[in-house]
Amino acid sequence: MMNPQLGKGMTNDTWITEGDIDDPKELPHIPGFHLLIRPVSVKEKSKGGIIIPDKLKDDIAYLTTVGRVLKVGDLAYGDMDKFPKGAWCKEGDFVCYGKLTGTKFVYQGIKMLLIFDDQVLMTVKDPTILDTTINLVA
Repeated sequence: MMNPQLGKGMTNDTWITEGDIDDPKELPHIPGFHLLIRPVSVKEKSKGGIIIPDKLKDDIAYLTTVGRVLKVGDLAYGDMDKFPKGAWCKEGDFVCYGKLTGTKFVYQGIKMLLIFDDQVLMTVKDPTILDTTINLVA
């Protein structure tokens, strides 16, 4: 496991592994209340097929910080005071989280994020439904 260089903090919208790289076959042990997240990238094209310029991609990334849950810690969602209905997030779900949330690291060449169970803002079936380009691109 390799930690990113410290200094200027990186926001989560830039912490994405480029290219089509499969998830690691073996994942690290995730302790306690943590979730292991693999951030996903924003779209390259609009629904109509228009290529999105880099500046607009930056704006979209700022608005949508989304990742796929790779692993859930053994105590995650176990606090019945916080989560009286139990777990509402599981492995394979796409989740939204805060721009400065979690601990960033690289594992087997893939950028990942470790967040607490209560830092998940919402789940979405498909990250492409978070289409912030509707009002920005004709």
